[in-house]
Amino acid sequence: MSEAYNDAPGAVDAEGRGSSLDADAVRAAYRRWAGVYDRVFGAVSAPARRAAVAAVNAAEGVEVLEVGVGTGLALPHYRPEKRITGIDLSTDMLERARARVAREGLGNVRQLLELDAEATGFEDHRFDIAVAMFVASVVPNPRRLAAELRRVVRPGGLILFVNHFAAESGPMALVERALAPASRALGWHPDFAIERLIPAEQRKAATAVPMWPFGLFRLVSLSNPDPASVRPG
Repeated sequence: MSEAYNDAPGAVDAEGRGSSLDADAVRAAYRRWAGVYDRVFGAVSAPARRAAVAAVNAAEGVEVLEVGVGTGLALPHYRPEKRITGIDLSTDMLERARARVAREGLGNVRQLLELDAEATGFEDHRFDIAVAMFVASVVPNPRRLAAELRRVVRPGGLILFVNHFAAESGPMALVERALAPASRALGWHPDFAIERLIPAEQRKAATAVPMWPFGLFRLVSLSNPDPASVRPG
């Protein structure tokens, strides 16, 4: 449930819906969470996080961008040959990630940077793989996030998202909608629909696998298409 994001208060997502989260709200939320994040969220997010890391480790290419690296929970589990660049908006979370890298001697973690996930500044096609865990429901403009990952990952490279996506109906949908007004305090959107991240025509090329516990999260994988073949979302 971490991380990184545009500085425009009251930003509007690609579908024209306003977001109650902005960079200041995200920073404030994760300043509160940073000290207890691993204990509170580490266990519940572990199965989905391990699945995402396993997908990264199995993929071709070595240059990996982890968006929303947070406290660095995933960093020790990447194969040594994978060269990891991690970004996050939260200084407090990054401090803990850097301490983890130093403590565990993670030489394959090349950079941990405080950057906006929607406008990273990396050159085009810089990475072979990008993975964004628990990030999509945090950013003000999810489709800008997706577009930025398409830009910085080479054509044919792998893009992965792990996130909670809203139920379409049933008791869980009611709970998510009830929690939605608390988005700023939580630091993420409980009622986040996958359509806000990936348009329907692009989802046809993606796979989405429910993750334990109880399908709370989904691992979404897609091969990065050639930019010329992608219509604006």
